Amino acid sequence: MSYNIAIAGAGIGGLTAAALLARQGHTITVFDQFDTPRPVGSGLVIQPVGQAVLDEIGAGGAARAKGNAVRRMLGHEADSGRRVLDVTYDHDPNGLHVGLAIHRAALFDAILQSALIVGVTIKPSHEVTALKDRHLHFRSNDPQGPFDLVIDSSGASSPLSPIQAKPLPYGAIWGTVPWCECGLPQDQLTQVYRRADRMIGIMPSGTLPGSDIQQAAVFWSMPRDAHDAWRAAPLSDWQAKVAQLWPQAAPIFEQITSHEQMTMARYAHGTLRKPYADNLAIIGDAAHKASPQLGQGANMAMLDASALAKAIAQHPLQDALPAYAMARRWHVRIYQAMSWAFTPQYQSDSRILPAFRDHLLFPVSQFGPVPRVLTRLVRGDMIPPMASLTPRD
Repeated sequence: MSYNIAIAGAGIGGLTAAALLARQGHTITVFDQFDTPRPVGSGLVIQPVGQAVLDEIGAGGAARAKGNAVRRMLGHEADSGRRVLDVTYDHDPNGLHVGLAIHRAALFDAILQSALIVGVTIKPSHEVTALKDRHLHFRSNDPQGPFDLVIDSSGASSPLSPIQAKPLPYGAIWGTVPWCECGLPQDQLTQVYRRADRMIGIMPSGTLPGSDIQQAAVFWSMPRDAHDAWRAAPLSDWQAKVAQLWPQAAPIFEQITSHEQMTMARYAHGTLRKPYADNLAIIGDAAHKASPQLGQGANMAMLDASALAKAIAQHPLQDALPAYAMARRWHVRIYQAMSWAFTPQYQSDSRILPAFRDHLLFPVSQFGPVPRVLTRLVRGDMIPPMASLTPRD
């Protein structure tokens, strides 16, 4: 059966859902608030579970061509120099079990093209404000509908989702600069910490659309209310702090010549117990918010989209929404719990937690079966991501 489906938000999750559902023969219209659909943010890592969804919509090849394979995540403490994070992906010659570091613009372009190819209609300049009687309402446009189903993929500030989230005390500034050789491996996400109140990261992230210049995503952790003070201070003061904590990173960060090159991201933590209502499915950040410490945000949105599409293919619509929620429940809950537990060890004012991290958790993480468990955690498949939904032959 074919449905008329509206999607609020042309982000990674929304466009993935659009491409999957259009392939099933449904009529898909995506509404987005921007004049032209575009990504927001810098680099991110698509884990093997997310790459599998990209392959479902035919975007995997394009994404891998623009991204950069990441085989290791390595972090050390600035003062002592000791390793405090070391996770290695499985070394697979086909690249199927490695992370894919990619700029959001390149990922967005790959998914957008896959959605357009299968006939998805995108309506920009439509800021969704409400869903009433199966009609979407907008800030400055006439209502549209009725729709058999509305999918809320409008992100952390969604007007349709009832989610209540607790703001996290730390966020980060993010930017993108050309990659330059400074002694860091190009297949590694590298981080440096000072206790838990400073975190610096460099991630080689592939190339931007229309360019063959290799890029790197850079980030610097800071309290969520510290951005204005950072912008008011001379940029050279901040770069001197980076060089003091991590001299090797100085050539990368010296390419930041304006405060405007770095964007502040603030995080919150919360999960909807029921990510659906009558004729409404909620996916991505509108359904579950967390810090990016485990690098799962975009992956979770794409997994939501895939689970929802599979549920709609296997069940009548009234049964598909609870089936989608059930399929994603435990994967979401476990990763949300892990994010809640790990984040304060890397982003907080605590002196106790980073000592616990450095002297107990990290040594334990290097012995026995623990490295394999951590690899599965980072890859996103510590448990099946949609356990109760299996494709039908």
